[in-house]
Amino acid sequence: MSDNVTPLHILISGGEGDLARAVQAEFCARDNVVHAPGRKVMDVRDEAAVENYISGLSRVDVLIANAGLTRDGALTALSLDDFKEVLDVNLLGTFLCARAALKLMVKQRSGHILLIGSRSARYGTRGQSAYAAAKAGLVGFAQSLAKEYGGRNIRCNVVLPGFLETKMTATLTPARREEVRAEHALGRFNTVENAARFIAMLARLDHVSGQVFTLDSRIDRWT
Repeated sequence: MSDNVTPLHILISGGEGDLARAVQAEFCARDNVVHAPGRKVMDVRDEAAVENYISGLSRVDVLIANAGLTRDGALTALSLDDFKEVLDVNLLGTFLCARAALKLMVKQRSGHILLIGSRSARYGTRGQSAYAAAKAGLVGFAQSLAKEYGGRNIRCNVVLPGFLETKMTATLTPARREEVRAEHALGRFNTVENAARFIAMLARLDHVSGQVFTLDSRIDRWT
């Protein structure tokens, strides 16, 4: 093995996304066992689909809750269906995946749940009230899980990968893209490859739980 350690069994939700593919490649390069189902295989909004898929796995060492979507627009322009869909995929879907994976992790007496969050959770973003609300919920969710299951050797952390050039951000106008870039001290965005390397490293940190990690160069005041 390239890592000279026991292979991890990885489950990545939203496996068709750009970040998911980079994370899958990173873990596979380190000789781990990776499952990365897309929506057609495991729709995270569907309780039965999630339970059926995860119960069919022999082991889950690391769950990476990556499935997500946005429905951007001013709040008064958002339909109830749009708002619910964002919460269903980003927040409810994470709950369903984590709950199913925990059943295996508790038996194993070990596991790591990594949630893919967003800077919107901390600061909000104009036109992304639903997305910000869902991602903010992930932080409290992760910290609660860290406290509930730490005694069983199960960790939970949140990664804020920063602005990435993916299908999710492809619809932004050039002006908005440059506005966001200007917020970065390094004058450049993070990449899916860099985010994947960090996630692979964090997955094996045995003594870290309940934390939120930001992976770009936007600098914020301490609170």
